[in-house]
Amino acid sequence: AIALSTPRRSGGGGGGEKEEEEETQKEAAKEGDIVHSAAMSKSLKVMERMVNQNTYDDIAQDFKYWDDQSDTFREGEGTLLPLWKFFTDKVRRKHVTALCWNPEYYDLFAVGYGSYDFMKQGSGVICCFSLKNPSHPEYSFTTETGVMCLDFHPQHSSLLAVGCYDGTVMIFDIRNKLNKPIFQSTVKTGKHTDPVWQVCWQEEDLAKNLNFFSISSDGRVTLWTMSKNELQFTDVMELKLAGIANSSGEEAGEETSLVGLAGGMCFDFHRTSEHLFIVGTEEGKIHKCSKAYNSQYLDTYTGHYMSVYAVKWNKFHPRVFLSASADWTVKLWDHSQKLPLMSFDLGNAVGDVAWSPFSASVFGAVTNDGKVHVFDLAENKHEPMCDQKVVRKSKLTHVVFNPKQPLLLVGDDRGGVLCLKLSPNLRKTEVVREKEKEAAAAGAGDAAVKKPPPKKRGAEAEGAGAAEAQKVLTPADKEVNKLEQLLGLGDKPQRAAN
Repeated sequence: AIALSTPRRSGGGGGGEKEEEEETQKEAAKEGDIVHSAAMSKSLKVMERMVNQNTYDDIAQDFKYWDDQSDTFREGEGTLLPLWKFFTDKVRRKHVTALCWNPEYYDLFAVGYGSYDFMKQGSGVICCFSLKNPSHPEYSFTTETGVMCLDFHPQHSSLLAVGCYDGTVMIFDIRNKLNKPIFQSTVKTGKHTDPVWQVCWQEEDLAKNLNFFSISSDGRVTLWTMSKNELQFTDVMELKLAGIANSSGEEAGEETSLVGLAGGMCFDFHRTSEHLFIVGTEEGKIHKCSKAYNSQYLDTYTGHYMSVYAVKWNKFHPRVFLSASADWTVKLWDHSQKLPLMSFDLGNAVGDVAWSPFSASVFGAVTNDGKVHVFDLAENKHEPMCDQKVVRKSKLTHVVFNPKQPLLLVGDDRGGVLCLKLSPNLRKTEVVREKEKEAAAAGAGDAAVKKPPPKKRGAEAEGAGAAEAQKVLTPADKEVNKLEQLLGLGDKPQRAAN
C-alpha cells in the first residue's frame, strides 16, 4: 500500500464553483446532512485513491520493483519504461509549457499549460498531479492567459510562482481553495510586456521577504519581492544586444550598433555563487551575468545559431553547464571558456534538457520528433545510451528528473504528461561503478590475496591515519572527479566568477 501524504483539493474550473461548494458544505453541516458534509468529501477522496491504487496496481508494482534484466547483458545501452500518463479534459489542445516537482512531496508535481503558437492563445491551466492518483489532478487553477513557466518554493512548498504569456507573474498558494493568486503583477507594478519564459525562487532577502526572478522576451531580468500587499519589482539586468559586425569583421561602435534589447528565453542560477547566473537568448547567445554588475555581461558564449530554450548548471560540478537550442543541438560548456566542450546533434529541435540529480555525467533531452535522449558521458561521449520515441504525432516540450526516484517526466504539445522509469544502465552512479569493478575483478580471480602490511606505530601511524582520512571522498566528490576526468577539466585553471 502507498502511504497518503498529499490530500486532494480540486481548484479548477473557476472560483465561483468552489465558493458555492463551500457554502453548500457549511449549510449541510448546520442542517446535519452527512451526504454533503466535509467529512464525506474527505472520505470520498480517500476512497478514490484506494480505487485508483487497485486500478493501477500493475504500474505501481513496476515502479517499485521492475528493472530491465537485459541491461546486464548489454553495455552502453538502456531503456525507459512508460508508467503513468497524466491528462485531463480541460487541457485538451494545450501545450505542456512547464514541469516542476514539489520539493517536499516527491510524488507531487505541477504542470503548466498554455500555447507556444502566438496565433492560438487562450486561457492557461495549472494542474498539480500525484503519482498516487493519475486519473485526476490534486489541485487545479486557471489563468486568463497561457501559463509559460512555474516554480515551487524550495522551503515553502505550497507556494508556486507562475509566469504567463501576457507578461504577468503571479504566486499561488495551492492550499488555498480559491481559484485566485495571492500575489499578481500589474501594469502599475511593472509587469513584463512580453511572455515570461522562466521564473526561479531565491533565498530570502535581509528583511526576510520572499522573492523570485523572472525573465522575458522584453529583455528584462526582474526581481520580484513579496511585500504585505503587492509584488515589488526591481530590474536586475537589461539584456542588451551585441554590436553588429561591420564589413571588416570587427564589432561596430556604439554609434552604429543596433539599439534594443535581446529577448531572454531562459536562465539558471549557480548553486554556490549566489550572484552568478547564465542567460539564454532568442538570438542564440548565452551570457554569464552577475547580480552585482547589471550594466554589462561577465562573458558571452557563442555556439548556437537559433533560440536557446534551456540552460542548466550541473548539479555537482561548479563550472559545467548545458544548453539546448532550436538548432537541433545540446552543448556542454565550461563557464571559464567561451567555446563549448562538447556538442550533440539530436536531429531535431531540442525543447528542453535536464541534468540528473544522482550522477554528474547523466542528462536527458527531448526533441520535436517525440524522442527522449538520455546520455551518460561516463559510458559514451558521442551517442546517447537511450534514444526512445515515447509519443506518436506529438512534439515533446519539457523534461525533468525526479529528485529522489529513478523517474523522468516528459510533456508534449497535446497536453499529455508521461512518467518514465530509467533502467539500471541509465542511473549508475560512480559508487555503483566502483562496486561493479570490484565484483568483476573478484569474479575473474584478479584480486590477489596479499599479506597485510606491517602495523605502524607512534607518530608514523598517526600521520598515516590523517593522510588516509584526507583521502576519503564523499559520493558527490567522486561525481565531480569523474566529470573532471571525462572532460579534462582538472588541469585547467578556473577563472574567478566575479
